[in-house]
Amino acid sequence: MIKKVTGQEYSMNVLNGISLGVVVALVPAALVGQLMQALKGILPGAMQIVMMTTFAMSLLPVIAGLCVAIQFKLNPIQISAVGIAAMVGSGVMQQVNRSFILKGTGDIINTGLTIAFAVWLALFLGDRFKNYTILLLPLLVIVIAGGAGLLVLPYVKLVATTIGALIAHLTTLQPLLMGLLMGICFGILVVSPISSVGIATAIGLAGIGSGSANLGITAASFMLAVYGSTANNFGTTIAHFIGSPKIQMGNLLQKPALFFPLSINAGIMGFVGAIFGIKGNPMSAGFGFSGLIGPSAAYQQMPHSGVNLGLLVLLFVVLPVLLAYLSRYLFVERLKWFRADDLLLQI
Repeated sequence: MIKKVTGQEYSMNVLNGISLGVVVALVPAALVGQLMQALKGILPGAMQIVMMTTFAMSLLPVIAGLCVAIQFKLNPIQISAVGIAAMVGSGVMQQVNRSFILKGTGDIINTGLTIAFAVWLALFLGDRFKNYTILLLPLLVIVIAGGAGLLVLPYVKLVATTIGALIAHLTTLQPLLMGLLMGICFGILVVSPISSVGIATAIGLAGIGSGSANLGITAASFMLAVYGSTANNFGTTIAHFIGSPKIQMGNLLQKPALFFPLSINAGIMGFVGAIFGIKGNPMSAGFGFSGLIGPSAAYQQMPHSGVNLGLLVLLFVVLPVLLAYLSRYLFVERLKWFRADDLLLQI
């Protein structure tokens, strides 16, 4: 029998669980990825650390599935079945002959849909099979929910492809306008179920478009961190920009008005980035400040000097932080449109 859960509670449990999965699976690589790459020539084992954290990224679907299942207080059999179904339905696995290859993090939208269905199915089946539950429940959840995920995966990918085509069109606009719109688009994408990195890679986003995208994400990261800093602990606060602001996905979808100040800050930084000609490449776009990937890519594409290094500190740290506090003063303290609790993360 299905436990009584309201639609809002169900959605928030799924979104919050996925957000937790993002932290666990993606933040380790963001924290040490660039550092280990830089130290690989002098630090034994650096590339092994990169390998381990990259592997963790590909486990995002199963980790998200486990986190969501725990939110629903499922039992160990149900939790395990949901995690496996999420891995199957995410599209992260590709079969080559008799081997499986893990590629990227899978489609996050499809992962979420698969998890939501798998949890419902696990709750519906419950203990209907009595002594045979351990045999039949995992089989049914994996095959039915995971299979449904694989079935709709191509159609769900069309959503990301369409969005990618629209964003690619923005790169044909005048540079400053493009920078503004690119900052807004990627500031929104990074806190949505859609992968900002996946979109950037798919459309081959490079040059000023890539730099503006990273600055838009950076602005969104610092704004969300500052808005919720009095409600969240220090570790959770810095995880917004050291790791990923996608941990706030559930809160923003619950209170979409937050996209308004986020878009303002992201647009400003994207515009400023275009003015200064900040660039990036397809592999760096979509990360923002995370793992210092955005600023590192920008520095590699400009003359190396103390002035340019200072410019990057100004654009990737000082201005986004100032904008974040200015935005909080206006929208939280003066207008009182939002509260710090709107960004509370219960991790």
